[in-house]
Amino acid sequence: MSESDLFQPVKVGPYTLANRIVMAPLTRSRANKEDAPFGLHAEYYGQRATAGLIISEATQISRQGKGYAYTPGIHSEAQVAGWKQVTDAVHAKGGRIFLQMWHVGRISHPSLQENGALPVAPSAIKPEGKAFTEDGFVPFVTPRALGLDEIPGIVEQYRTAAGNAKRAGFDGVEIHAANGYLIDQFLRDGTNKRTDAYGGSIENRARLMLEVTEAVVGVWGGDRVGIRLSPISPANDISDSDPDPVFTYAVEQLNRFGLAYLHLVEGATGASREVSGAVDLRKLRRIFNGLYVANNLIDRDTAIGLRETGEADLVAFGRPFIANPDLVERLRINAPLNEPDRDTFYGGGAEGYTDYPFLSDAERQAAAD
Repeated sequence: MSESDLFQPVKVGPYTLANRIVMAPLTRSRANKEDAPFGLHAEYYGQRATAGLIISEATQISRQGKGYAYTPGIHSEAQVAGWKQVTDAVHAKGGRIFLQMWHVGRISHPSLQENGALPVAPSAIKPEGKAFTEDGFVPFVTPRALGLDEIPGIVEQYRTAAGNAKRAGFDGVEIHAANGYLIDQFLRDGTNKRTDAYGGSIENRARLMLEVTEAVVGVWGGDRVGIRLSPISPANDISDSDPDPVFTYAVEQLNRFGLAYLHLVEGATGASREVSGAVDLRKLRRIFNGLYVANNLIDRDTAIGLRETGEADLVAFGRPFIANPDLVERLRINAPLNEPDRDTFYGGGAEGYTDYPFLSDAERQAAAD
């Protein structure tokens, strides 16, 4: 059993969380035909409500923001009602939950867009890889570059989604600016070749991120808004010729909003915690004036170590939460973890979603002995 303060309460914005363990956003592709969560999702998230903070699976701010089949949105009344079931279930168990706000940009396909439209992006550059559609995996297409006059509409999509999240009963929101999706695409010179006010200089490339943050903070207040960045991850064919000054500037500018936390993917998303010399993550942590959430392939020993050294204020676990609804207790008493079934990560129903076992009394006793 651990005495680490990882398992002790911590104040995040106006909330006192039960512990410093965060359930990371996890796409599970189980929304219904209206891209809405339903009772099954309420059970799933409610099971995991002992996390100090749950960050919901990435959630489309608009139909245009959709990039994967069966993922949920927050842009219709049915979706708001579905998420209200989820937040009620989490709150009934004493938990806290933020909605992760998502626009995928070019990481989509016309079959996922309204009226078969092209996905949008800062520049018309086709990503490598395939989109997950209702017909399976299909190659990405070349996106359409957003017109300058369209960008205020993107910001409004975030503002409206932030209001919908409030109506759905969330405790706050996280802006998804990581993993090669739209905001990340604007930040990086590998995907942003614009020559207007949203391209070229670092200041211009960060403009959309800052305008979105301002809009969302206008709805929620800074202390109930977090943001997720992935400075060195190559996820979704994203790249930058010199990311350190980009993310140094981004984090410096984010300080003016008084955000609840900065959530950083350390290393390559879901692949490695190796941190190249291209970006000094510790520097970003020092620059940021709020709480720092560490993420990416973290195990119990790593998490405890991050708290002992003060390198993170909170620690996010992803895949371990899939198979272990009682992950916090298992980590606290150092009990064995259930192994996740990768075949049921995406799509389907209750199997591999709500049917993973909690610790038995015998297992709990064995861990304590």
